[in-house]
Amino acid sequence: MRLGSKIGLAALAVLFVGSAAAYRFVLYPEQATLDFSAGTGPDPKLPAPNATLVPTVNIARAGGWQDGAKPRAAQGLAVEAFATDLSHPRWLYRLPNGDVLVAESNKPKTDHPSTGLKDWVAGKIMSAAGAGVPSPDRITLLRDRDGDGKAEEKHVLLKGLHSPFGMVLVGSDLYVANADALVKVPYTEGQTEIAATPEKVVDLPSGINHHWTKNVVASRDGKTLFVTVGSNSNVGENGLDKEEGRAAIHAYDIATRSLRLYATGLRNPNGLAFEPVTGALWTAVNERDEIGSDLVPDYVTSVKEGGFYGWPWSYWGQNVDTRVQPTRTDLVATAIKPDYAVGTHTASLGIAFSKEAQLPEAWKSGLFVAQHGSWNRRPKSGYKVIYVPFQDGKPAGAPVDALIGFLDADENAQGRPVGVAFDKAGALLVSDDVGNVVWRVTGAERTQ
Repeated sequence: MRLGSKIGLAALAVLFVGSAAAYRFVLYPEQATLDFSAGTGPDPKLPAPNATLVPTVNIARAGGWQDGAKPRAAQGLAVEAFATDLSHPRWLYRLPNGDVLVAESNKPKTDHPSTGLKDWVAGKIMSAAGAGVPSPDRITLLRDRDGDGKAEEKHVLLKGLHSPFGMVLVGSDLYVANADALVKVPYTEGQTEIAATPEKVVDLPSGINHHWTKNVVASRDGKTLFVTVGSNSNVGENGLDKEEGRAAIHAYDIATRSLRLYATGLRNPNGLAFEPVTGALWTAVNERDEIGSDLVPDYVTSVKEGGFYGWPWSYWGQNVDTRVQPTRTDLVATAIKPDYAVGTHTASLGIAFSKEAQLPEAWKSGLFVAQHGSWNRRPKSGYKVIYVPFQDGKPAGAPVDALIGFLDADENAQGRPVGVAFDKAGALLVSDDVGNVVWRVTGAERTQ
C-alpha cells in the first residue's frame, strides 16, 4: 500500500519528526460519508473519487495481546489459541496428516531499494502498523499430537527462504512461493525438518515489491499451480514498465515447467481457493488507495481464465481512474466486474470455503475472509474475520462478523488476521501477525 502524492508525503513526514504520538493522528480531515455496509455486496455504492492533497492516514498502532486478551467470536462460536510465540506468522497450510504449516515472514529488504522521502515515510507508517519487523524467512510446522486443539509441538520445517508466503503440497513436492521465485523441496509425510536446499522452479516478478506476497494453490488434478503476484504501485506511479507480469494470477504447468498469465488487472490478489460447488477458482483482492475513505472496495471474486479486472485503468468494472494516463479505453471496455465487495480498505487477504468445517450449520456454506485492516480509512475498517454466505456457488447475503476484537478500546491493534485454513478436526485456524498467534475457532459447544 504505497502512499502516492510526493507533496502530501512531504507534509506528512514533518509529523513523524520527534513525536511518536504523531502516528495516532489522522492527517487530513477526509472521512467516509457512507455507511461501511454500502461498500459491501454484489453492487456496492461507488461515490465520486475524493483525491485529497494529503492522503488519509489513520493507523492502528501495533501493540499485541496483553494480559490474556483474545479476539471475540460470534455467537455460536468460540476461539482459543492454537499456537503462540510465533514470529510474524502470515500464511497457513494444512498437510494431509493434519500437521499445520505457518509461513513466518515479512517484506524482503533487498527487494525495496530506497527512493527517498516517499519510501522513508511509507516505511514509518508500515512499522507503526506492525509490518516493520525483519523477515524470519522460515516455515514452521505445528503439530497437535493429542487432538486437544493446541499445538504441543513446534518445529522449524524449512529455513533460509526469501520472504515465503503461499505453500502447497503436490505429490511428494512441497512448493513455496517466495517473494522472487516459486521453489520446491521433497517432503515425506510426518517429517519435522527438511534439510534439502530449495530448488527454484520459476522466477516470479519482483524488484521494488510494493506488494511482495505471493500465494500458490494447486488445481484439483495437481497439474497446474496458480500463483498470485501483486502490483508494484498504487496506480502505476512507478511506471507501467515496472508492472510487467504483476497485478495478476499466473498458471504454472508442472509437466512443461511453463508459466503463463491466467488473469490480469487484479491489483493485489492474495487468498486463493476453489469454490466447492462449481469448482471455480476464487481470489481476494486489495484495491487501490488515495481517492477517499469510500473508495475502492476490496473484493472477492471468481476468476475467469483470460479475464481482465481493470487495474490500473479502472475499478469495479468500467469506472475509469483518471489518475492513470494515458487511458486504455480498449482494456476498460473489457474489464470484468468482481462478484462481491468486502468493504473499502479492509486489506482482505486469506480466504477459505467452509464446506469441510465442523462448525454450527450457519457457518458451513460460505467463505471466511481474513481482513488485515486499513491504514488509510477514517474510520478504520477490517481488523476482523468475516463470513460471506454462499448458495449454489455464489454469494447469497450480507457479510457476517465471525471474529472481532482485534482493535482495543483505543483502536490500537492487538492483532491483525492474515491467513485462514481448516485443521483436521474442521476448526478454523487464523494467523495473526501482530499478536504472533494462530487462533482456533470452533463451535461454542465444541472445544476440540
